[in-house]
Amino acid sequence: MTVWERPKPPERPTPAPLSRELIVRAAIRLADADGLAAVSLRKVAGVLDVGPMRLYGYIDTKEELLDLMVDDVYAAIRPAGDGWREVLRSLAETTRRAAHRHEWFADLLGGRPQLGPHALARGEAVLAGLTGIDVDDVMPVVKAVNAYVVGAVRREITERRAERATGMNESEWQRTHGPYLERTFATGRYPALEKVIRDAVHLDVDETFQLGLEFLLDGIEARLSR
Repeated sequence: MTVWERPKPPERPTPAPLSRELIVRAAIRLADADGLAAVSLRKVAGVLDVGPMRLYGYIDTKEELLDLMVDDVYAAIRPAGDGWREVLRSLAETTRRAAHRHEWFADLLGGRPQLGPHALARGEAVLAGLTGIDVDDVMPVVKAVNAYVVGAVRREITERRAERATGMNESEWQRTHGPYLERTFATGRYPALEKVIRDAVHLDVDETFQLGLEFLLDGIEARLSR
């Protein structure tokens, strides 16, 4: 029986209130503050001021706790819109916003599908909105958008973490390494790379995400129109 099917134990007011929801919220606070490495059943029990063994009445393993945390975030991801293109854009944007609020969420995206109730409701909302797309094309289209979002969001989160670790934002890092690139380009070995870095428009992170998403949606639309 999965964690989604197991009945919840009754809430206990003493010696300290405890429920599956309280456990999940405490774990999310720990992860938001210090990442997934800070999440353990022992630390969650400490936040809730209960003995660690009490948690096992509600959750069997840390993996179950992570599944519950992810599903809690999925509650905020409800794609909507008129037509498949707007629904897919909404899917991408709401997933990205959720990952920006909870950086650890990006580390758990991808892989096997999430089967919690909020994740399933999110999937239902997406698929119900893809009217006009052949049933055989629905999952490849959704997977393509999800793959783009996961890749883009993880890159953004990695940059955030690098900024915190080094104390330099992206622009400062680029200025620091500018002299090295100038010397490297002077060798003439990287003309295509030099041209792009010197001449191309440099978009900010939001513009980069939106433009990449539009490229992807344009490609899907071209494929579907054949």
